[in-house]
Amino acid sequence: MTIYVLATLDTKGPEAALVCARLRELDLPVTLVDTGCLGEPLTSADISREAVFTAGGVSLSNFRQQNDRGAAIAAAARGVEVLVRRAWDEKQLSGILAIGGSAGTTIGTAAMRVLPLGVPKVMVSTLASGQVRSYVRDKDILMLNSVVDIAGINRISRQILNEAAAAIAGMIKFRRRDEAAQDRPVIAATMFGVTTPCVQHAREILERAGYEVLVFHATGNGGEAMESLIRDGLIAGVLDITTTELADELVGGILSAGPTRLTAAGERGIPQVISVGALDMVNFGPRETVPAKFGARQFYQHNANVTLMRTTPAENTALGEEIGRKAAVAKGPIEIILPRQGVSALDRAGGQFDDSAAREQLFAAIHQHCGAVPVTELDHHINDSAFAEAATERLLRMLTTRA
Repeated sequence: MTIYVLATLDTKGPEAALVCARLRELDLPVTLVDTGCLGEPLTSADISREAVFTAGGVSLSNFRQQNDRGAAIAAAARGVEVLVRRAWDEKQLSGILAIGGSAGTTIGTAAMRVLPLGVPKVMVSTLASGQVRSYVRDKDILMLNSVVDIAGINRISRQILNEAAAAIAGMIKFRRRDEAAQDRPVIAATMFGVTTPCVQHAREILERAGYEVLVFHATGNGGEAMESLIRDGLIAGVLDITTTELADELVGGILSAGPTRLTAAGERGIPQVISVGALDMVNFGPRETVPAKFGARQFYQHNANVTLMRTTPAENTALGEEIGRKAAVAKGPIEIILPRQGVSALDRAGGQFDDSAAREQLFAAIHQHCGAVPVTELDHHINDSAFAEAATERLLRMLTTRA
């Protein structure tokens, strides 16, 4: 098995050669992949740029004639996705390291995102000190800040590139498996600060029942990661208590997990219990970052960096329809459980977001659009112990029946 090193060799050839040399000094096999398009390679590659573009279903010569940098980057990204996934499936790849600026980061992380969690992934990037969610998404990618531009070997770039080689070498050489944890079936659960008591109690119950529980913070990236792991076949069941990311996707908050949230478990047919945790809120950053169109809405300042906006009855109707619609097409066991006394720590009698009309709209829309999916309304708050116990009891029953 080999480490794939990705770089545009017409501009990053010396840097890629240095990384490859360091890895070979550590007795690690390397496959150098040229993701460039226009210039001439400064060092030879094991996989040529022609092969990369061919894998992406296009001709390199055509892109050279077009001189369209954006289209070339997209084509190279498609090509390395195919090559890297194929190498992994054929058990020829042990890890991936890429070097680049904006283009190289786009191409390199595209290749990394097609690999499962646990495969070492290191991206040396000029963008690593900024907002990197669009590159990392739901994968375990190590973003290493290049500090200086990747434009030749100097005292800074040499040190960073050596660190990158050492990092991926360490990941590969010192990987360990927790065999005990591997033996336990895995449950995915979703949590937010305002639903923490519920999920913590549920987790204790599930762990006592012999399950390993992975808790995902419902911050957009958390929901994405959970959906990805479900699709990878690593999850036995889902306790989706906190579906708040749907509200951010609908209304335009900053913690959306995208339109495919709440679909993976249904597609794979694994048991799932769904609730409506924190659907009373949409998340924004500092108060001054909230779009002006929401100026008349109801807000709660969670802290200086987090502003919460109460969802309206109309928005709750739309959210209930979405939950019901997605639940109705699930291929496996599924139940929906609803807390009449409030869906978050803020949504309770006398709370900042207490709104019984919004809850009624949410629940009614779920009932209307969920088809034959069982829906249970309990006269509890979502953070009551009894609610957590009811939710876990339903999930455990499904898991036991399925087994």
